[in-house]
Amino acid sequence: MSASFKLTRRGFAGGLMLLGLGRAVRAQGFAGLGGEAGGFAPVLPGRPLTFPTDHGPHPEFRIEWWYLTANLTDANGAAYGAQWTLFRQAMAPGPQRDGWANQQIWMGHAAVTSAATHRYAEAFARGGVGQAGVTATPFRAWIDAWEMRGGEAMADTTLSPLDVAASAADFSYTLRLTAERPLVLQGDSGYSRKSERGQASYYYSQPFFAARGSISIDGKPIEVTGRAWMDREWSSQPLSSDQTGWDWFSLHLQSGEKLMLFRLRQADGRNYFAGNWIGLDGKSVQLSATAIEIRPTASTAIGERQLPTSWRIAIPERGLSIDTIPLNPSSWMGTSFPYWEGPIAFSGSQSGIGYLEMTGY
Repeated sequence: MSASFKLTRRGFAGGLMLLGLGRAVRAQGFAGLGGEAGGFAPVLPGRPLTFPTDHGPHPEFRIEWWYLTANLTDANGAAYGAQWTLFRQAMAPGPQRDGWANQQIWMGHAAVTSAATHRYAEAFARGGVGQAGVTATPFRAWIDAWEMRGGEAMADTTLSPLDVAASAADFSYTLRLTAERPLVLQGDSGYSRKSERGQASYYYSQPFFAARGSISIDGKPIEVTGRAWMDREWSSQPLSSDQTGWDWFSLHLQSGEKLMLFRLRQADGRNYFAGNWIGLDGKSVQLSATAIEIRPTASTAIGERQLPTSWRIAIPERGLSIDTIPLNPSSWMGTSFPYWEGPIAFSGSQSGIGYLEMTGY
């Protein structure tokens, strides 16, 4: 799932903080994503998503991201997670300026998680100078040496094959992602509402990636295979001003079906629920808010915060009732605007694996 200025999905406010704008952003709802977006393009229902164009950037909108999470195992069955994310944040609307005057800020997050450790890194770049960016054809997203590349062999309708790499002082990974099923439109044909007041984003995913490659922790290489999920989202004001954060799930069910769910928390204690059920044929069906039950069942102390790291999820109309547990309860992204993100497993009416992201705690 996603949102706007601090983004962690989702983390963009970090760039604003570097420019001394963090105080103003934090006064406008979570990460500033609930702030007014005058001059930027609105998100409206009925806009068709087109590929490969929408794989590329949308500078007329204020915020967007390319977001990959992977559930991985080694030859002995030990579980790992990997995250690769690139965010674009426009500091001002209007025609794109050249060079260092360009109004785009780019931010990258990368992480590797095991049951014993969670390693992460963050990178920033200014637009207009080639340090970071995205091209739709051939597809490439990068910030410094971190890269997500499709190349000439990539099919626009599947975003496959895709090569992903990132490295930091104490971890690295290189993954090859392949998928035979087409991209999935989230929400209502790609129009994803985030509040009753009409805030929304454009949102599509590739939840059918198979992953193969290697990760390294403290210089020790580990061959891995698994499943990956990529989200693409862009908006100008994805949250309302009274929304304080979200809890987002991407789930790979043992049946082969997929499930995307999120809960947006409001200052009055109420929640906004949304999700899509994705069948074996790749068909995406939007779930009604009343069909979704999400509640925390256990928490983890991280510093002075209490994070709800275990959850009960039910979709009664689909016969789903599951309990999730984290691979590593301390999967804290201590980035410029911190959040929790890590791999999870679940059991109940179905078993499976996935990822959980929590912001605003």
